[in-house]
Amino acid sequence: MTIADDATTPWLRRYHPGAARPVRLVCFPHAGGSASFYHPVSARHGAGADVICLQYPGRQDRRREACHTAIASLADAVAAQLRELTPKPTVFFGHSMGAILAFETALRLEADDAGPRGVIASGRRAPSTVRTETVHQRDDDGVITELKRLNGTNANLLGDDEILRMALPAIRADYQAIETYRSAPDVRLRAGITVLTGHADPLTSAEEAAAWERHTSGAFRLVGFPGGHFFIAEQQPAVNDEIARELAAARRPATVAP
Repeated sequence: MTIADDATTPWLRRYHPGAARPVRLVCFPHAGGSASFYHPVSARHGAGADVICLQYPGRQDRRREACHTAIASLADAVAAQLRELTPKPTVFFGHSMGAILAFETALRLEADDAGPRGVIASGRRAPSTVRTETVHQRDDDGVITELKRLNGTNANLLGDDEILRMALPAIRADYQAIETYRSAPDVRLRAGITVLTGHADPLTSAEEAAAWERHTSGAFRLVGFPGGHFFIAEQQPAVNDEIARELAAARRPATVAP
């Protein structure tokens, strides 16, 4: 069954729906994040693109559903949803864990010759780089300390015990998924990759960001911004300009290799 271009589903949220958009933008949230994080991105690009914001299980209105604790299973599920969409030139945009999930989902869709034209990987080191991280094994206070360190969670949420208790299982599951993820160094997309990184991001060094280049046989660009891990909130206009650039490229006819 094909999902209509203006439909919203448990997985696929369209905040500014409209059929007949020439290109599509699929937004992949960070660990603990939800589709609504990308509402401003949808507002900026929704007039010209079919903007889809993913809602993973285990959060907000899906909080009673089981969370995924592995990137592979979550990528399988997202790819299954995206295969039901009408084909059109597509750009993936993912931040932090969402960047890796966008990469893995693109790999699965490229196997069916249905991959995106481009992937924007934001706030995340390359798939084959490895750090030892164990946030998901900490107690609740330890997880909250990490959230505060990254300055990526609304302070009001951290101060509300009831909301926090509902959010922590999804946050912990996402951290488990991304912290246990591993990729071979020779895995490549055919789609081009644009990497966005914060100069002061404690989770991604300049070298780790540049290492994304070995994961594409297409075009590669690396763009740095002032700010830390959630520079995309601090530098939203400039980040939206990069998204607009990739959507404009997706609108152009695809070139066919001789």
